[in-house]
Amino acid sequence: MTPLVSIIMPCYNAEAYIEASIVSVVNQSYQKWELLIVDDNSTDMSSHIIKRFEQQDARIVSLHNHQNLGAAQSRNRALEQAKGRYIAFLDSDDIWFASKLEKQITLMQEQNIALCYSHYEVIDEEGTPLTTYHAPTHVRYRDMLKTSLIGTLTMVYDREILGTPYFQSIGHEDYVFKLALLKKIPYAVGIDEILAQYRRHTQSLSSNKLKTIYWQWRIYREVEKLSLIKSLYYFVHYAYFGVFKYRASPK
Repeated sequence: MTPLVSIIMPCYNAEAYIEASIVSVVNQSYQKWELLIVDDNSTDMSSHIIKRFEQQDARIVSLHNHQNLGAAQSRNRALEQAKGRYIAFLDSDDIWFASKLEKQITLMQEQNIALCYSHYEVIDEEGTPLTTYHAPTHVRYRDMLKTSLIGTLTMVYDREILGTPYFQSIGHEDYVFKLALLKKIPYAVGIDEILAQYRRHTQSLSSNKLKTIYWQWRIYREVEKLSLIKSLYYFVHYAYFGVFKYRASPK
């Protein structure tokens, strides 16, 4: 039996990019999926674009927040309605390559893998490639504490093994979510291919270094409940990898 993949896409004012993101899902070689798009009370034309695709493809389901709730709660709302065995995430400005789901689901089925990810390309607001992030072959919980090694847009996880955890409304919620998944398994497995494009925005939250540093420390101390010594140990690694994470050329 071909398993269903539920794809979670939060959206807020993404009219310039969301069509390309949706098309990259529709063009997947793996066709058994549902796309749950949560419009987080956008004020641009995003909802009209979403509705147009929903009318064209029954696998696309739109949800609308009547007030802006943020990415974490928007994803949680979609997770509550997701029907698939496998869960994947794609933000409304990022892009998947056509073979992404097929390659990941095939590997996960053949090797009973609970959490899978891949390399990804970083592009700018205009879609111009900037650099490539090469993920390691395996990632354990303690590896992830040192730096975020798995791109959210590349990950797929098996709910039969990992259940349905939800996102916390905290800075770096993606990172906390992945830590929670990795606590349940020995390691996650990476595919040695570039399967997605992550769009980096000049004014994005992830580019605000001071906020990111503050959130990271809070995660160590308040979420993961690490001792002061362990928090300092992992924070030093985090700072180091923050400088060298993105490499301009392939391995």
